[in-house]
Amino acid sequence: MIPFPTPNRRRVYLMRHGAVTYFDETGRPIEPDTVPLNEEGRKQATAAGRTFAAENIMFDRVIVSGLPRTVETAQRVLAEMPAMQARGVALEQWPELQEIRGGKLGEIPEHELAQAFIGVFEGTVPEERRFLHGESIGEFLDRVIPALARLRDLPDWDTVLLVLHGGTNRAILSHAITGGERVFFGNLAQTAGCINALDVGDEPSDWVLRMSNFSPPSPVHFGSRLTTMEVLLQQYLRYRNPA
Repeated sequence: MIPFPTPNRRRVYLMRHGAVTYFDETGRPIEPDTVPLNEEGRKQATAAGRTFAAENIMFDRVIVSGLPRTVETAQRVLAEMPAMQARGVALEQWPELQEIRGGKLGEIPEHELAQAFIGVFEGTVPEERRFLHGESIGEFLDRVIPALARLRDLPDWDTVLLVLHGGTNRAILSHAITGGERVFFGNLAQTAGCINALDVGDEPSDWVLRMSNFSPPSPVHFGSRLTTMEVLLQQYLRYRNPA
């Protein structure tokens, strides 16, 4: 009888950055690559850090996309973890893991707005579909999946924290839950500041999803049932079509 070989798996904690404000007080869009966390986002990042600290979790690497909202979230998480501060792990910026890139909102025809905002986050999304007339799902996967493979090839970590974006997290989760397939499930909810936990083994198909979309400030997700993009579409329509 051949003994069962014990799988050798490592742990990936995958976070979405905390909440940000994408429109100013007049409703005008703010450049998404520059927005910082808002007050709610800062609370979410702090809550996540306290959750990790309570479980005495340590990270060998901490990776962010480089956009300010991921950097600030990671910094606030680590600020709640004295043991990690003593360890002195520096943030690594992987720009290939930035959010799916949109085009210019003002160039999107009125009748295409809903599909442009929401279509990328509905069901199994075809690779040719574009986000806000910008990057396609296929182009997005072309940079996210190789970055994930590069992370798996690095031997010097057992537990890693990734602080990324709603779309990027969906790409990673879709890849993981299908055992390494190239697919994008748009309806995998990713609340601002949420935590996902995945284990990854040596074989390309060896992924185990332990936890998805855990939101430390509101674990049972009480409140609005709109998605992030549905809320943003409503905000943008008020700016574009003022009463």
